[in-house]
Amino acid sequence: MIPTEETKGAALKYDRVFNFSAGPGGLPLEVLEEAKEDLLSYKGSGMSVLEMSHRGKAYDGIHMQALADLRSLMDIPDDWGVLFLQGGASMENVLVPMNLKMEGSTPSYVDTGYWGHQSIKHAKKLTDLTVAWSDEANGFTRAPDDDEPEFTGAENYVYYTSNETVDGIDYLRDAEFDSDALIVCDASSNILSRPFDLDKYDVIFAGAQKNQGPAGVATVILSPQALDIAAKQDLPLMFSWDAAHKGHSIHNTPPCFTIYVCGLYYKWLQRQGGIEMIQVVNERKAKLIYDAMDGSEGFYKSKVPKSSRSLMNILFNLPSDELTEKFLEDAKVEKMVTLKGHRSTGGVRASMYNAFPETGAVVLSDFMNAFAERYG
Repeated sequence: MIPTEETKGAALKYDRVFNFSAGPGGLPLEVLEEAKEDLLSYKGSGMSVLEMSHRGKAYDGIHMQALADLRSLMDIPDDWGVLFLQGGASMENVLVPMNLKMEGSTPSYVDTGYWGHQSIKHAKKLTDLTVAWSDEANGFTRAPDDDEPEFTGAENYVYYTSNETVDGIDYLRDAEFDSDALIVCDASSNILSRPFDLDKYDVIFAGAQKNQGPAGVATVILSPQALDIAAKQDLPLMFSWDAAHKGHSIHNTPPCFTIYVCGLYYKWLQRQGGIEMIQVVNERKAKLIYDAMDGSEGFYKSKVPKSSRSLMNILFNLPSDELTEKFLEDAKVEKMVTLKGHRSTGGVRASMYNAFPETGAVVLSDFMNAFAERYG
């Protein structure tokens, strides 16, 4: 995904920076330019997508194509549900226990970091649950091996976060837990960055603002079994996966423009060669930064072992707070922004989602090497 001369020229034209934001993440320049071209009059319709009726033919085409392209990218079978829902991934923390409720069963959660911890906190307000495994005592440093979580055997679902955005921890695989329960995965920050084997999941959800498009929508992927259980719940319209599924996510007014941009993103990802090809690029980008870290003779340090290192969110610390601030300020001069770590972790965080240009990873790697040589 190294930019062509044309895209380099466009980046200079718009004075683009290297945006390492953890979310909302950067969007492909091609997607932004297409959205700009369509903004005042979508494909000659005389109106913007921002103004369209969600019941109209033009928007229906946009919506259904986006759903179809997401299915194609992830190889989602026809009998599975694919939803576009409002409220982001945080809303799904509430909707999961509501839609998967089963009498006599208790969900089990795997606690790998900030967002796993938040999911437990919110689910506890709606249901009793068990925590099958937690790394909180160690400050959240890794994902567990598949055989480490301890289940009761009475779970209706097992919930885990595949990539912890705040802590830089990734399973780097499809977990295979020793449980017959439904498997629920918050994949907000690594969906579409690598293939997901759907045989190992029943629910995958993700906020769009990292690897799919702008903020404002969450995608939810549901197995036939999850759909059957959701259909048995008596829930208000906006809480019901079943209602959304039956209405193709147009059961109310959806965030039309956000879904339209997600659709452009899916098309862009197809042009890159799909998920398998973008995984190769993501691995290459991450390797540049981890090599700079590991080659710094301890100047840059990470609490995360290699077995759990995220490809999407790379965290590291410098020897002092003063050097961290110097690093961040000097990086801005090189047009690298939003590198400051989360308030709960400090340090530096480089988030490089699918749309992040490979040249940005090269620039950061070179900068890290030069900075360590100067101040190490």
